[in-house]
Amino acid sequence: MSLHHLVREPKVKLDKNPAIILLHGYGSNEEDLFSFATELPEEYYVISARAPYDMMYGAYAWYAINFDADENKFSDLDQARSSRDLIVDFIDECVSKYAIDAEQVTLIGFSQGAILSSAVALSYPEKVNRVVALSGYLNTEIATEDYLKNNITKVKFYVSHGTVDQVIPVDWARKTKPVLENLGIDVVYKEYPIGHGVSPQNFYDFKDWLLKN
Repeated sequence: MSLHHLVREPKVKLDKNPAIILLHGYGSNEEDLFSFATELPEEYYVISARAPYDMMYGAYAWYAINFDADENKFSDLDQARSSRDLIVDFIDECVSKYAIDAEQVTLIGFSQGAILSSAVALSYPEKVNRVVALSGYLNTEIATEDYLKNNITKVKFYVSHGTVDQVIPVDWARKTKPVLENLGIDVVYKEYPIGHGVSPQNFYDFKDWLLKN
């Protein structure tokens, strides 16, 4: 398979089970979000992927973030687009390797993983039916050039952010909902009084959203 990953098999086996694919943030690894796995609904495959770019021991990135002399951050968008397509290939591999319902694939991403989850869903909406974007923002430059031609209205989004996030400003996240709604997408947007992380309340809220949608 193209990406190293961890799998939690569904407790309830169907002919084809829905799947949740977890995409971690910059400088983290596949163990990070996988700690959620035991709390996620039992009928799902829960698959946590490791990003392709090795930073140092145990730390990986979906794309490089470079700083200039004035400490401005620049994302390597070519690497980001390459990771976008790697994730799409990985979804296909998971569907063929495991008994996954291709119509029921949810991406849950944190930070860089959230940015990519959104880009994958806009670019290849036939591959994803829901996105949970935690502490990220929408960067349409990472989407395919012709993404507006896609039928993206069927993808549902849950977007959340910490109001005191020191890594990705909450103002960036607040732009996500209106942009997605203008595309006809069903979006739930929530904020929590935390920094760059996922609070227990946020976890329960998105889990509840998964169960209802």
